[in-house]
Amino acid sequence: MAVIEWKKQDAVAIVSMCNTANRMNKIFAQDFLQCLDQVEADAQVKAMILTALDEKNFSQGVDVEWIGERLAAQQRQDIIDFMYGMNEVFKRLLLFPVPVIAAINGHAFGNGAILSCACDFRFMRKDKGFFCFPEVDIGIPLLPGMIALVCKAIPEYMFNHMLLSGQRMTAVDLEHANVLVKACENRDDLFKEAMAFAAGFDKKRGILREVKKRIHKKVIRTMDEQDPEFIDALNLFVAE
Repeated sequence: MAVIEWKKQDAVAIVSMCNTANRMNKIFAQDFLQCLDQVEADAQVKAMILTALDEKNFSQGVDVEWIGERLAAQQRQDIIDFMYGMNEVFKRLLLFPVPVIAAINGHAFGNGAILSCACDFRFMRKDKGFFCFPEVDIGIPLLPGMIALVCKAIPEYMFNHMLLSGQRMTAVDLEHANVLVKACENRDDLFKEAMAFAAGFDKKRGILREVKKRIHKKVIRTMDEQDPEFIDALNLFVAE
């Protein structure tokens, strides 16, 4: 079964995660990067929407079961490759040469929420789905690069509360804090609004790439310089 697929509607690329809960592992990262290569290679694409096909989930984040299996089998390199792979996904989204719009169709937990924060703009449906960082409850602290990335999308006061409490936020909560462009009534309204927004872009890729490079310079530097300390040692979990 496909993990990621995409189609083009007029000048908008619609990238869909299509593996139910869309939990992230090494295959997810690899397929996502391949998909982004294909979208970027199409010069007719002027904007990109990232969403999911599942009725319930946008993405429930890291595939913890997959990581547990790799740890039990002493396949540490697979986990390291996955972590760097996801960092590459985040960086590609941050620097993608067309506007990237997240259409959050359901639950966005942990890495799923971070994935949406790597996008330039966010829409979310009101009638289904929560947005949260449950890492405080499962003993997985965010990497420095992840924290820097999220802070470009979520106000620091709100992120601090979410990160320390694990509290689930609704689309209305996020709209009030300007994390979203819009909280939409339902799934149909979500895609209608996201498509209309995406269709409004017709900018040259060169200037968009350069602007994003400058805006996100500190986030990229944090990923490149600080994350290896934790990834290479697999210092990813806190038991107590």
